Amino acid sequence: MNEQSPALLVARNSWDRVQRRARDEWLDLMADNVVIEDPIGVAPTNPTGKGFQGRAGAAEFWDTIIANTESIHIETHESFTAGMESAHVLTLTTTFPNGMKSRVHGIFTYVVDEAGKLTNMRGHWSLDEMKLDQPS
Repeated sequence: MNEQSPALLVARNSWDRVQRRARDEWLDLMADNVVIEDPIGVAPTNPTGKGFQGRAGAAEFWDTIIANTESIHIETHESFTAGMESAHVLTLTTTFPNGMKSRVHGIFTYVVDEAGKLTNMRGHWSLDEMKLDQPS
């Protein structure tokens, strides 16, 4: 794996900024034409199945998905790089304000342009496989 891959660096920066709740810093990673599909296909976090498009769409994704959580912990199991892309086996544990937690395990891919800005982020996971933990 190429540790200097621009796509790997953007992926790691994205995770850091999500976990730190640094919205504006996260948005700075995005290209004007970014598309975020998390997960791929129609889901509550991807209502049209076409993803959130453009920087305004990325801001909407943050404001409607990420901002409505208490925290998101991202655990990296494996990472791979090729060209301007990276793929990662991740587990995302999301804690909601009511104490409920969800866990998704999947493959997440990141593509960057020549300027090192994120053009595509895709989550390969299914709601059917999401694990939910009720608050105690």
